[in-house]
This record gives sequence, C-alpha cells and structure tokens, in this order.
Amino acid sequence: MKVLLVSANTVQEPFPVYPLGLDYVAGAIADRHAVRCLDLNCLTEANALEQAIQAFGPEVIGLSLRNVDNTDSRDPKGFMDGHRQLVLRMRRCSDAPIVLGGSGFTIFPDETMALLAADYGIVGEGERLAPLLQALAAGQDPGGLPGVKVGRGKGGTSVESAPEPWSREVARRFDPQAAHLDFYLQNGGMLNLQTKRGCPFRCVYCSYPHIEGRSMRRVPAEQVAAMALRLQAAGARYLFITDSAFNADIEHSLAVARAFQQQGLAIPWGAFFAPIALPDDYFQTMAACGLKHVEFGTESLNDAVLEAYGKPFRRQQVLAAHASVVAAGLHVAHYFLFGGPGETEETLADSCAHIDKLERTVLFLFGGMRIYPHTGLYDIALRQGQITASQSIVAPVFYQPPGISLSTISQRLDEYARGRDNWVHGSGGEAAVRIMRRMYRRGRSGPLWEYLVR
Repeated sequence: MKVLLVSANTVQEPFPVYPLGLDYVAGAIADRHAVRCLDLNCLTEANALEQAIQAFGPEVIGLSLRNVDNTDSRDPKGFMDGHRQLVLRMRRCSDAPIVLGGSGFTIFPDETMALLAADYGIVGEGERLAPLLQALAAGQDPGGLPGVKVGRGKGGTSVESAPEPWSREVARRFDPQAAHLDFYLQNGGMLNLQTKRGCPFRCVYCSYPHIEGRSMRRVPAEQVAAMALRLQAAGARYLFITDSAFNADIEHSLAVARAFQQQGLAIPWGAFFAPIALPDDYFQTMAACGLKHVEFGTESLNDAVLEAYGKPFRRQQVLAAHASVVAAGLHVAHYFLFGGPGETEETLADSCAHIDKLERTVLFLFGGMRIYPHTGLYDIALRQGQITASQSIVAPVFYQPPGISLSTISQRLDEYARGRDNWVHGSGGEAAVRIMRRMYRRGRSGPLWEYLVR
C-alpha cells in the first residue's frame, strides 16, 4: 500500500523539533509498503499539502498529532480546531482513510476521533500501524487489534492495551534524503535520538507513563551511537535525546554516552535529566563524552511541593546535582512548574528564594499545571471538584491550587524575573523565536539558552 505519514506539529517555540516519530513508524512499515513522509513545517506554499497528496496518491494517510495545546495558562491555545481543518483539507483531495496517532492523540483518543471524524487511530506507539495496514490490505476488520481505535461506520470495536515490548526488529528509518531534513539542518542543525521508552517516575502531572508505559525498554547503547553517527553524517550539528529523563536508568545513560565517545561522535548533544542522586563523577563522564547542555525538570525547590508533585528528589539533591553539573563545565538550565498541588504564597516564595542561589544557570518558569487524563493530578482535581468525570478537558484546563491563584503566581513570577535575563517566564514567546532564528542564520546550533546565563 502507498502510505503517507504527516507530521502536524508546526510549533517552533523555542525551536523546531524534528518529527522523530515518523521515522519509527516508517521503520515499522517500509518493508511492506511504499512510504512517504510530509512535514507541515516545510510546506510554505498555500496548496502544497494538496499538491503533495495528489502527486503521491496515498491509499492510507497517517496523521501524527504531537500536542493538543500549548500548555500555557497565561495564553492557552488549543490545537484541535487546526487539526480538524487539516483533516478537512485532506478529505477534499483524497479518499484515503485517515489514521490518527502521536502523543496528543494517545492522551485524548476518543475525543480526537470524534472531533476530527477520523477513520482509525493508534493509541500508544506508532508502530502499531503495521498490523492495522496488514488488516486493511487483507480486507479484515481491524477493530480487535491492540491499541487500534475504529471510527464510526468502520465496524469492529476498539481494544485498549498497554504499550507492547519494543521489538528489536522495529527500528528507526532515518532517510538522509528526506525532503524535510534540510529545514531542521538550516534552523539550528538539531536532530534527535531516543535511547529508551517508558518512565518509572510518578510525577503527578505527567502523561509519559500513559503514553509509553512505566517499564523502561532500552535501545542497545551501540545502536544509539550508530544512529548518532548517521545523523552527524547527514549534517546534524547538535543532537538532543528525547527521553523523558535520560538518566532514569543511570547505567544505561552512561553506556550510551561512552558509546558516543568510543564510536567517534564529534558533535555536541544535550538531554533532559532528573536531579536525582548520581555517582560523583557522573557529569564529568558525560562531559568527556560530548554532553554540552543539561536540562533539569526540577519544578520546585520547596520540599513539601516536590513531595506533592510525586518527585523522586528533594531540594538538597537538586542543589547537589546542579553543583556537579557546574563543576563539570556544562551548561545547565532548570524548568520550574508552579501552581500544582500544595502550592501557596509561602511555597512559591521559598522556591524562588532558593532558585536565586543557583549559579551559572538559566531558569524557565511556568505557572499553571495542565490537567491531563490518566494522571495523579486528574484524580486530585476530580476529588476536589475542580473537574467532573463527564467533563471534556481537551480544551486546556489548569489545576487551581487552593492556596494561591494562578494570576497571583503569574504576577509573582513576572516580579522575580524582572531585570534578570536568565529568569525566563514561560518559553520566551515569539520574541525568543525571532532571536533564535537570527542566531541560526548566523550559523549557531543547539538550544542556545546558555547565552542567557548570568
């Protein structure tokens, strides 16, 4: 079958993100089907989408939905209407069945199927498209396949299931000749890698465990390094590891870093880390293996709030991890998320007082915790009567901490950040995007937030 895979994500704040998921889906189906990938970031002409669909003539269209909204409580924007308009455009130029997938779809599968009037959907890992295509090609009812949602009038019923083991036979299909590659090479030179799936942490707000499962499924370190070299050969000037927390498995992360060094990776790389207890020489080893940027999902520096958030660390561990990164000569940033369970005026002030003591770092401050289904936060909001079980939360709904209003949090964060370039309230907005684009045009690569360090 001719299968067109489409990435719908056009968010470029603070920088564009290469559509890694399409590579994995292509890797699962390319041996039996003719596959083409289409990235909406690269379509600049008014009718480019329609022309591409008509030229290829797909028999199935897979549409990847990375996000459902911008998770910004100050200026919430939902993406579903844009996704619905995209599907309507596809319908006008093709009769091919449309299959939805991606992390955004997995969080809200039933609502998204209804809103977009799709034919099928894949809950969880996109590789599940392979058995769906096999069923469609054979004229069979795909409704009983794990993770497959069936649209109205398509027969069958959907079967929910946890993410299946990541088969070693299913691998990423990276095409150095792909039409969309140049866009990312020209806009920061950043490509990405995944070293494992699954997250064992129990952060109260996070949807990762629902999307990928809690059991970690690791890619062999040598295989990760081999792909890194392929990306480097294709022109990448920087690599970002997309794991929810690269060091959730400390030994595996060290093995990957050492494999980079042993196989001769010459470009810098970065990742998200959890500020948990680590071996004394952990970040020294990482630095020796090419790590350049450390991004910590810290969220708070108040121990009571960290406990309420379900974080596997406390303030002293954060401070120790930060000191270790600085000692290793690495760039470090912390992401903070205020306004969850347990937040008050006092906890906010306590966090910011300790944040102010962090040296040589960039701080990204967010106020307002988006409520997603299948999370501990959803259950808390339900018990507190902030939402109801029958309520749709596809449009952004934010938790309201009883001890402080979100508007007060936003005001306080503005006050703390005023006059400090390294305190960024939110992700920087359009102004940050414009600055990044100028720096990219000048040949800079990577996330570039280190230029804000004071």
